[in-house]
Amino acid sequence: MDMEEKKTLPEQAQEHAKNYFRQGLNCSECVMQTFLDLHGSALPKEIICLSTGFGGGMGHTKNTCGAITGAVMALSAVVGRENPMAKDSMAERIQELNGIYDIVGEMVQEMEEKFGSLICSELSAPHGDFECKARKKSCMQMIGDCAGLAMQYIEKAEQQKA
Repeated sequence: MDMEEKKTLPEQAQEHAKNYFRQGLNCSECVMQTFLDLHGSALPKEIICLSTGFGGGMGHTKNTCGAITGAVMALSAVVGRENPMAKDSMAERIQELNGIYDIVGEMVQEMEEKFGSLICSELSAPHGDFECKARKKSCMQMIGDCAGLAMQYIEKAEQQKA
């Protein structure tokens, strides 16, 4: 058994996501690509394109952190609705959403408590220049943390389904 196999899925996700950042993927792509690699998703690899625009806090506007949106996309790929119209009534569709929002909201709240903000500009501000090494190092750590938390919540969701 190699070292990779001894690590939990969230620990593996942290490392994979950080490595993707070192290779030039943006924050959101790092988390989503890690999900695609480690989860065994049936989604096509091209789905990564959906995460690209969330980098840099949505198109580099420094709004909601791309690592967080990547984590929400990864978790949604597991708990989200493949066919929102499958339920017969609007009330049933809304009820179905409530369970999905509960687990996604719990993850996002945990991230906000851990990081102090969900906003890219607030998370990167203490480092001054956005292009500086300290900001990049901080983002790499946060990307790893978001990938790990996403995988943790994915495991929780799958246990609840079982």
